[in-house]
Order: sequence, then structure tokens, then C-alpha cells
Amino acid sequence: MLRVEIVYALRDRQVLLAFEVEGGTTARQAVERSGILQRFAEIDLARAGMGIFGRVVSPDTPLQDGDRVEIYRSLIADPKDARRTRAGRSPRRSRR
Repeated sequence: MLRVEIVYALRDRQVLLAFEVEGGTTARQAVERSGILQRFAEIDLARAGMGIFGRVVSPDTPLQDGDRVEIYRSLIADPKDARRTRAGRSPRRSRR
């Protein structure tokens, strides 16, 4: 048996579920078995990205003991566009 964690972060909180799975279990299978999809109906595994310790992985990636599977939400805004918008609103700094 492998000990794994499933993590899903919302804007105001983070949910972490720790449990055991059989060897050979994939990231997708672990997420499905965790029950997190029933708790958060907005999670769409067909569109959501997954990672293990911050590294993006395929849903078919076999898990190892101690892995933390992270479910990524879609971005609300492109970070580069948001940064450009903020830069356009703020007064420009003088360059030396």
C-alpha cells in the first residue's frame, strides 16, 4: 500500500486528504477514490491540470509512496495581462 495525499486549493482554503492506495494506482484513480470530486462539483478532471509536488503530470502517472497529488484550478485571468493592466494604471517611476 502507498500513502498519498490529494490537495485542492480554493481561494480561501485548502483541502488535503491523506489515504492509502494500492501500488500501480494512477493520479486520476487516486483523485477519483479520494471522494474529493463529490465534495467539489466544480472540479472537472477533463479540464483540470494535475501535479505532484508542483510538477505537472499526466493523469495516467503511476503514484509512488508519499506523493502529493495537486488538482489545479483554471486561472481566472492571465497573470501577464493582469500585470500589464496594473502597470498601466500606476504612475510610472522615473528611471535613473
